Amino acid sequence: MTPAQRIRLARRHAGLSQAALAQAVGVQRSAVSHWEATLGKSPSAGHLRELALVTQVQFEWLATGRGRMTLSEDVAMDSVAAVDALLVDDPLELRLLAAFRESPTLARAPLVEVVEQLAAQRTGRVKPPEARKP
Repeated sequence: MTPAQRIRLARRHAGLSQAALAQAVGVQRSAVSHWEATLGKSPSAGHLRELALVTQVQFEWLATGRGRMTLSEDVAMDSVAAVDALLVDDPLELRLLAAFRESPTLARAPLVEVVEQLAAQRTGRVKPPEARKP
């Protein structure tokens, strides 16, 4: 099975249209169409991760075709990706992190820039422009 076929299968398994998947991942519908096309473009690793999260399939299966498409119920309950582990105890920081993770991919960089600007105004420190670029 090709990567494009796995993406289409994951999307259909989740009961999503191309438009709904695109909105959940933070891309245009045409990007999903390209990802599902036989000779289309491949998504970035970050978009693959978002696709796996949104469609609730294993990242390894989506990216490589190895392993099972979906996690068993026991494994799904017990597994937490290291990137999603919470190492924060401050409730306000948790809210900020949750808002960031729930925002569309395209909105994340501007969101970080707004928070950085507010922090700089509050502390009176201004970061050099090159430090703000991802």
